[in-house]
Amino acid sequence: MAALKALFFLLLLGFFPSNSGNPFRRHAHSAHHNYKDALTKSILFFEGQRSGRLPSNQRMSWRRNSGLSDGAAMKVDLVGGYYDAGDNVKFGFPMAFTTTMLSWSVLEFGGLMKGELQNAKQAIRWATDYLLKATVHPDTIYVQVGDANKDHACWERPEDMDTPRSVFKVDKNNPGSEVAAETAAALASASLVFRRSDPIYSKILVRRAMRVFEFADKYRGSYSSGLKKYVCPFYCSYSGYQDELLWGAAWLQRATKNPKYLKYIQVNGQTLGAGEYDNTFGWDNKHVGARILVSKAFLVQKMKSLHDYKGHADNFICSIIPGASFSSTKYTPGGLLFKMSDSNMQYVTSTSFLLLTYAKYLTSAHMVANCGGTTITPKTLRSIAKKQVDYLLGDNPLKMSYMVGYGARYPKRIHHRGSSLPSIGVHPSKIQCSAGFSVMNSAAPNPNVLIGAVVGGPDQNDRFPDQRSDYEQSEPATYINAPLVGSLAYLAHSSGQL
Repeated sequence: MAALKALFFLLLLGFFPSNSGNPFRRHAHSAHHNYKDALTKSILFFEGQRSGRLPSNQRMSWRRNSGLSDGAAMKVDLVGGYYDAGDNVKFGFPMAFTTTMLSWSVLEFGGLMKGELQNAKQAIRWATDYLLKATVHPDTIYVQVGDANKDHACWERPEDMDTPRSVFKVDKNNPGSEVAAETAAALASASLVFRRSDPIYSKILVRRAMRVFEFADKYRGSYSSGLKKYVCPFYCSYSGYQDELLWGAAWLQRATKNPKYLKYIQVNGQTLGAGEYDNTFGWDNKHVGARILVSKAFLVQKMKSLHDYKGHADNFICSIIPGASFSSTKYTPGGLLFKMSDSNMQYVTSTSFLLLTYAKYLTSAHMVANCGGTTITPKTLRSIAKKQVDYLLGDNPLKMSYMVGYGARYPKRIHHRGSSLPSIGVHPSKIQCSAGFSVMNSAAPNPNVLIGAVVGGPDQNDRFPDQRSDYEQSEPATYINAPLVGSLAYLAHSSGQL
């Protein structure tokens, strides 16, 4: 009976094979969301997260220069990069993942972005310029600037911050394989983005990626061990470093075509967790992303030795089909994929991106996903992804967009220091460390609109209080937006807006 119900559910949603081989097939219906506008805003958001000296073409004009002496504590230049979320710390682990996902978004769907492609590439370069600085010394990565505990004790603008800009690193004696391999993935994926437009920069990125990955693999260990009191509980590595080693190798294989990375995947894939049944993809766990990425080598490039990754990718797909007997993923009553209460929207955007990307690969190969005898078509995957993005943009019980600045109703009190305090232009004098908490605890809307920011989102019952103190639901983050960029480019194109 369960199998029949699952099949009926899929048929209701129109999940049947398509004869089209075009991986960018346009939807027949017109869209009621302006995906093109959402795409523009999702990329603009990154300008609000910039650290360092801002360029003359900075569009998020309420921001100013910040962190101009970052790295001085260790006599290294670490100016630039991104603040990860609503605070003023530069965490290297999620910044690298953000970079990888922005790059993957451009690699899969950048050809559809038209005028936004250049903005997306600038967002990537802002990160990679910083990651090159953070990896300038061999067998060393500077993985964090700022003491998170001391930073969180203040509510102040990044332009004002006077908390210690402590620098933390991993090296041979205190390894950090997960942050190193993710940094290698970021540099390798970005090298592909710039391969044609800036071949010299691309070569710099890929060479550094190779060196950083060698360090990650040779000196194995978790950065959460040596740096526990600084990186935990903020960006502790809970899933271990095996997933990043597989992920990093997959990106280097794609970027270099060097057979040694293919061999690495073939020899180490299973011990690094390729066949595990976890289905959560985010800044910590990369297993699912690696499976989808490697499946392309089999599906599109016909590398027969990687046949197993089609099955590994299918297992992930089967686990998230809503309402199906083989699904292990929870959804809210309103239909939103729900993984956890803290920043759940990151899993919505990352999963939606993987669905659209795998649908593209399957379409190119004229194949489908198989779930216990049930055929799941690329159309199915696109439909599920679109429903998730549409929920985020306002198709939900609250009729609320979870992207700041998009739609008629969106979060007004996001958990973000720079957005919530008066800008330098309006209030030039310094706002002291603790003085900002009166604003943080107030019900007043944020004076600076962080356009494009996607917040953590509603709870498991589709409720959203829009309270600034509720960081689990009201805080934006770079890694929420990064995969959404690719999904919005696809949806804008497929609905005829690009």
